[in-house]
Amino acid sequence: MSDVSTAIDLDTIAILDFGSQYTQLIARRVRELGVFSRIYPHDVSITRLLAPDIRGIILSGGPASVTESGAPWPDSALFSIEKPLLGICYGMQLLNYFHDGTVVPGSRREYGPAEITLISAEPLFQRLVGIQPVWMSHGDHLDRLADDFRVIARTSDGVIAAIRHAEPRRAVYGVQFHPEVTHTPNGQVILENFLFEICGCSHSWSLAGHLERTVAELQSTIGKLPVCVLVSGGVDSTVTAALLARALPSAQVRTLHIDNGLMRAGESVEVLESLHRIGITDVTFVDAAELFLERLVGVTDPEEKRRIIGDTFIAVQERELARLGLGDNKVFLAQGTLYTDLIESGSGVGKQAVVIKTHHNVSTPSVQAKREAGLLVEPNREIFKDEVRALGLCLGLPESLVYRHPFPGPGLAIRILGAVTPERLALLRQVDACFLDELRRNGLYEKIWQAFAVLLPVQSVGVMGDARSYDHVVGLRAVQSCDGMTAQAYPFPWEVLTRLATRLTNEINGVGRVVYDVSSKPPATIEWE
Repeated sequence: MSDVSTAIDLDTIAILDFGSQYTQLIARRVRELGVFSRIYPHDVSITRLLAPDIRGIILSGGPASVTESGAPWPDSALFSIEKPLLGICYGMQLLNYFHDGTVVPGSRREYGPAEITLISAEPLFQRLVGIQPVWMSHGDHLDRLADDFRVIARTSDGVIAAIRHAEPRRAVYGVQFHPEVTHTPNGQVILENFLFEICGCSHSWSLAGHLERTVAELQSTIGKLPVCVLVSGGVDSTVTAALLARALPSAQVRTLHIDNGLMRAGESVEVLESLHRIGITDVTFVDAAELFLERLVGVTDPEEKRRIIGDTFIAVQERELARLGLGDNKVFLAQGTLYTDLIESGSGVGKQAVVIKTHHNVSTPSVQAKREAGLLVEPNREIFKDEVRALGLCLGLPESLVYRHPFPGPGLAIRILGAVTPERLALLRQVDACFLDELRRNGLYEKIWQAFAVLLPVQSVGVMGDARSYDHVVGLRAVQSCDGMTAQAYPFPWEVLTRLATRLTNEINGVGRVVYDVSSKPPATIEWE
């Protein structure tokens, strides 16, 4: 969303994006603490950072090395600015390198849990003492500390883990670890100290205020032009539709639901019923399953699947808009795009973001054309999944819809590893329905952030009724998370897992083996493709 002025002056933390996959998560954590945050490119004009609403600056991590050619570098005036500054990972290395310290590659990448020892009492570490568990993710480390800085924490093997400017009046800090991820248990305390003890921020941001500003921005941006919102049935697109219904007259908003043939069992019926429950009754339903499956024949590469599905969605949508008399270039497109979609698509604020996987609502040419024409509205693009859910409750959506597990835009196509066929789709739908049914029977659905099944591109030998079988292998995935940026596998009771395996192999013809995915995010993503 655009950098618009607000009715009230908000204390703001500026976050400079150096390409980290966690940049948006830093913004999320700051907002959790009641302070507004906004992400800027790493080379943002120093004039913007000098604005009175900016109370402090955070430098994100990033995949580059500060010593390599072409590494992202900010305006050098940043390092003399009279405002509190916190460098995280790459940001800390940048502080040290700029002030003539040295940064060198480590003998191996340090990735995962670590322990640091706090050396001195600092405002940044207020309420913390001794040894602290943290999460590391870096290849380089500080070798020689710049003369202008001093060490305030080290790892158990002596590596510099945190620094601060040697002049007491300069509130400039750096940490090698990531306080923004949940794997750093007291990371939120560190950020809280930076915001309130060091930057002197006030608690002036809330989701209710965000809702008010978003409605005003939608009204200002769209004006009296028509807007079409594509509703998949998930919380992201449904909240977008509800926001439009709150902001605009009903005659301006056209709601479109496309059944792409890649949805879960009975999902389109549930979508229409959910929309009706929140008062959105003017919905155009399109059955385009045959077209999508035809275009996916023989396609196995996940990025190609996403591209085809995204392009086909837009083509069907444009066809339907033309049929409804809304096909000219003065129709807005509204999407439920989230922060995580932009991050994983490499479409963050800066130019350094790495593409993890393409999201069909971010990267297709048609969507980009709408964006360039100023005809794309994405009211959720600055917030995370849990914030979208809270926003949905503010809008009066039922909890059963708001807390529904996330479902990817490309649907079951990216949960089928390999070619997508009607037969494989039918099999996966049965597995998925059985899995979710078992979760609900055991009262686990609400305890899990996301659960789904994956059809693997292999078959396995088994024994069925005293005869040899050679059937499909399915993977089950269930994770605990708060925002989708980090996740841990859900620790199922053993009896639930074994009962699931028994049901799947006994009730669904063609399933011969069941595996459970225990990978965390990172290093894995939640979805397999």
